[in-house]
Amino acid sequence: MLQSLDAGQQTLLQFLQPRYARMDKAELSHWIDSDQIRLNGVQASAATVLKPGQTISITLPGHPEDPVDTRWQLIWENSEIMAVYKPPLLPVSRTTRNLYNTLIQLIRRQTPYYDAHLLHRLDTETSGLILIAKDKAADKKWKKQLDTLIEQKIYHARVYGCPAWQQQTLECELSEQSGSEIRSQMYVVDPARPEQFSKPKQSKTAFRVLSQTQGRSLIECQLFSGRKHQIRAQLAHLGHPIVGDKIYAHGGHYYLKRLESPLTAEELKQLGGDHHQLQAIRLQIRPDPDQPALTVELPVRLRLQP
Repeated sequence: MLQSLDAGQQTLLQFLQPRYARMDKAELSHWIDSDQIRLNGVQASAATVLKPGQTISITLPGHPEDPVDTRWQLIWENSEIMAVYKPPLLPVSRTTRNLYNTLIQLIRRQTPYYDAHLLHRLDTETSGLILIAKDKAADKKWKKQLDTLIEQKIYHARVYGCPAWQQQTLECELSEQSGSEIRSQMYVVDPARPEQFSKPKQSKTAFRVLSQTQGRSLIECQLFSGRKHQIRAQLAHLGHPIVGDKIYAHGGHYYLKRLESPLTAEELKQLGGDHHQLQAIRLQIRPDPDQPALTVELPVRLRLQP
């Protein structure tokens, strides 16, 4: 669904063209003429002049999507950038199943920023803060200087077990491993077996235990690098995989099981839920180089509870 926000004197086709830039005029016109695109629930023509507040609906015949939590929230913004909350299991961009209900498509449909772009990414199961450029110009500007824009990233992770340590900084190389049953799994490189690891990359994370209860712990994770699965792989290496992590907990059993058939309610209960308990809760950013950095925090009501 799209809202024609202050559409002015635009026609239906004119309104849709910049929002579906990859589709040519003829294809969009065909969608309108074939009743796949409707205005306020009824068929319209490409030349129909829009009025503010009208609703445009688009039907994709024969396209089932995985059900996801679409309740993203705006946390902070300036004229160029937004920091938004992404719920767990909502993909940030298109997947093999989800084209319509992804974070970036929801933002493009539900805000005036129909040309919004992701400045960085979160795994589908990871929830929390993510930065969005409001348009192509802002994306081009900030993608080039993302390392200076984001000065600090803090995550919370709920893990199995109670670490013997209160604080721990882990510096190591991470890599995929030849012969792994799970191709996407990352491993801490064993220097005694370098031939098993391809393209190792240095990683560093500082961990701090926040609370412990009933055999589980809430851990603060400060990233100093941004490697694939960095927090998940490092915590598993330390003996405390994240609750609900299909790859790094329970020896990857539930990830491999899910390839054969959907996990049952009992299996999800044993796993600890339908998604892993990892959340981006704080970003320290410097959108104005002449001003002090500012901290964007996820509200307590949206955070993992101790």
